[in-house]
Amino acid sequence: MLTLFKNSKVLFSVFMLLGAFLLGSAQASPVDTYEFRDEVTEKRYQELTKELRCPKCQNQNLIDSNSPIAADLRRQVYNLLHEGKSDMEIMNYMVDRYGEFVLYRPKVNNTTYILWFGPAILLLLGVGVIIYILRRKPQVKEKQALSAEQQDKLKQILKD
Repeated sequence: MLTLFKNSKVLFSVFMLLGAFLLGSAQASPVDTYEFRDEVTEKRYQELTKELRCPKCQNQNLIDSNSPIAADLRRQVYNLLHEGKSDMEIMNYMVDRYGEFVLYRPKVNNTTYILWFGPAILLLLGVGVIIYILRRKPQVKEKQALSAEQQDKLKQILKD
């Protein structure tokens, strides 16, 4: 093992391979080269693509996804912005086409109550259980006196 560390070329090669492996596993974000009329439209595009989820990817928004469907949806958002559609119209278009899944923050309705309020309810239940456990009084055991026979037996055991 010492000879391995004495040879600085081997050590340098190991670190270079490790660095290449770590850097090679990084993902690059997609680069779209869209031209916008003004900064407001560009800001709207950025916000919309952050708020819309890629239908193929589980937990990536459109701006972070490299999938072909995400590129198509980014292009669609760009086109809808240039058609003069409002943010709400674009979001409604995407929901009509891909369902509520496409929204990172789905609307509160009958099907999403558990999604929105479930974590808070579980947290309150957990706090309630902890309070119940901490407030519960420990049971005090009554001291029972030994009978005369038991005391004699105890004395005999202690003598031996």
